[in-house]
Amino acid sequence: MEAAVAEPGNLAGVRHIILVLSGKGGVGKSTISTELALALRHAGKKVGILDVDLCGPSIPRMLQAQGRAVHQCDGGWVPVFVDQEQTVSLMSVGFLLEKPDEAVVWRGPKKNALIKQFVADVAWGQLDYLVVDTPPGTSDEHMAAVEALRPHSPLGAIVVTTPQAVSVGDVRRELTFCKKTGLRVIGVVENMSGFVCPHCAECTNVFSRGGGEELARHAGVPFLGSVPLDPKLTRSLEEGRDFIQEFPHSPAFHALSAIAQKVLETPAQLS
Repeated sequence: MEAAVAEPGNLAGVRHIILVLSGKGGVGKSTISTELALALRHAGKKVGILDVDLCGPSIPRMLQAQGRAVHQCDGGWVPVFVDQEQTVSLMSVGFLLEKPDEAVVWRGPKKNALIKQFVADVAWGQLDYLVVDTPPGTSDEHMAAVEALRPHSPLGAIVVTTPQAVSVGDVRRELTFCKKTGLRVIGVVENMSGFVCPHCAECTNVFSRGGGEELARHAGVPFLGSVPLDPKLTRSLEEGRDFIQEFPHSPAFHALSAIAQKVLETPAQLS
């Protein structure tokens, strides 16, 4: 696909944009988006998270930002900063709902319009990385996000799967989506790859293992790593705590840090 010409705007100060995708629901895209952003932050980067999973905006809870207000400035909407140093900023439809349990019952055109508004009207400022958490599948919302973001910065995708064959089969379609839309795949992440025992730290392959790596090999794209199920990670997300900072000895920490390092080492290329 031909690259569009970017117009000056609120993404002018964003150096890299990463879409987190999967053809399957429940694989942990929001978990990977959140922890990748935190790992990049601890690597000294300034990071924004754009939550375009409009029907399931869970990242505000994962970052203990529920109920925060979005304010207006001359440049548009000001994202919510989740840390005192203002190194991680977040925009989500969850901030725009009157009640946190309110369902988003919108047709496609209204969803697409909000995604385009998020891209055009959020005043991100200077960011090293903008991580975009997406809903499952290859729907209109994905097309709207890719088309709106493509002109602005080097754009790439991280594709998330779990080890089971059923998940890998669905995620394979997401790689086809990336190919058809000309979206560069930074790599594949296998989430829920084994279970870390909270008592002895031994990792047991509850589902299976290796499906994500095999998928990446067949598709000819990088494999970024496997992240195990870890009760400490689950608890951190539910309580809105910084897992990367608090549990540096966890196997999940080492996996997530290695994935972030591979992302940092990925050369920027225009998609």
